[in-house]
Amino acid sequence: MKIHILGICGTFMGGIAQLAKARGHEVSGSDRHVYPPMSTQLEQAGIGLREGYAPEHLQPPPDQVVVGNVMRRGNPAVEYMLDAGLPYTSGPQWLGEHILAGRHVLAVAGTHGKTTTASMLAWILERAGHAPGFLIGGVPQDFGVSARLGRGRHFVVEADEYDTAFFDKRSKFVHYRPRTLVLNNLEFDHADIFDSLADIQRQFHHLVRTVPGRGRILVQAEDRALAEVLEQGCWTPVERFGEAEQADWRVEPVAADGSAFRIHHPGGVETIRWRLLGRHNTLNGAAALAAAAHAGVAPAQAARALETFRGVKRRLEVFGEVAGITLYDDFAHHPTAIRATLEGLRRHGRGRIVAVLEPRSNTMRMGVHRDRLAEALRPADAVYLFRPADLDWDLGTVARPLGAVIEDSVQSLVTRLQDDLRPGDRVVVMSNGSFGGLHRRLAEALQVTHAG
Repeated sequence: MKIHILGICGTFMGGIAQLAKARGHEVSGSDRHVYPPMSTQLEQAGIGLREGYAPEHLQPPPDQVVVGNVMRRGNPAVEYMLDAGLPYTSGPQWLGEHILAGRHVLAVAGTHGKTTTASMLAWILERAGHAPGFLIGGVPQDFGVSARLGRGRHFVVEADEYDTAFFDKRSKFVHYRPRTLVLNNLEFDHADIFDSLADIQRQFHHLVRTVPGRGRILVQAEDRALAEVLEQGCWTPVERFGEAEQADWRVEPVAADGSAFRIHHPGGVETIRWRLLGRHNTLNGAAALAAAAHAGVAPAQAARALETFRGVKRRLEVFGEVAGITLYDDFAHHPTAIRATLEGLRRHGRGRIVAVLEPRSNTMRMGVHRDRLAEALRPADAVYLFRPADLDWDLGTVARPLGAVIEDSVQSLVTRLQDDLRPGDRVVVMSNGSFGGLHRRLAEALQVTHAG
């Protein structure tokens, strides 16, 4: 089958492309911005890429067009597809029908921690010999790719609540029909498509409705918003994880920075010492252990796998060390995630923490979280903020209580950091995008400053 993917260079749709190729399909794709690292991954897989959305990309007509959720009516390729009557579907629906059908699907949902928890779960299953397939919205360090077909019956999927496509406004995850479902946490996010937390809870309720009675739902014990979702109706056995006494999988901190913790579970206790940091990651680890147990992996075996887990790219990932200055790349773009990242680092090691933030997500650009942002950044010793040209609210409301620096260009931000940073600093660059190449430019600038 010839498949053409519109919006192929996003992490999710790029993963769909690789899975389709692994299934033996002839795959091509179009995107407005064809650039590494996804373009490199796809080209190495033998997938043809086209820049832009010209109707000619759909000529001769493919057997099926898979449409990414970035596509909108009025796009030339979309209009041609509809006018020509080409068969089309969404990425999540294609995944559900062609990859997940007949497999034991383990889905990880929630506002925060989906990528890390799904990566942990895939790694546990891998170390246990299950050779799982997976589709994750990031790149697990232990696998080096975001998607894999796998040889076993298990498939791990990061279950995103964002909408499916311009013609299907349900959340992506309703297409996945998991047998094992992790519900990590739930807060208001994606203000560009949801009007309230209740709207998101309704979508999570739809997801819960798809889990079979012989399945399992693992839910964070302390999360009230998730409790309200389950109160709307639940037909599946539930186990809870967290620090609460009533949790079936209870986290007991061993090290203040989260680098060691215990899991008390129905069969005993496991102590885990690993390379990750932060309370949030200990909760992610508990969720992964509980989900793996439902897939048949003993907690002791799962715990040993977590101790070898190397983490996920762009999740407090060290991207450089120059003259005693450590540079971290982090995907955090929600106040809760920002604070969790900074607090985890605060409890680990010494040296100033310098936070550099790009308010890039749609929700952040709309100013939905601006009243919480200053408090989220407070664990940092110094804060630098990038002001995009199209930001429609006053970033000064965040900067003033923190004494933060605001810069209007990436280059001016690099120059300011180059002058202000000193040996021993730990710089956390936070953005859910490329941040205009700031990571590379800052590393190069510091090398020049401290040369010799």
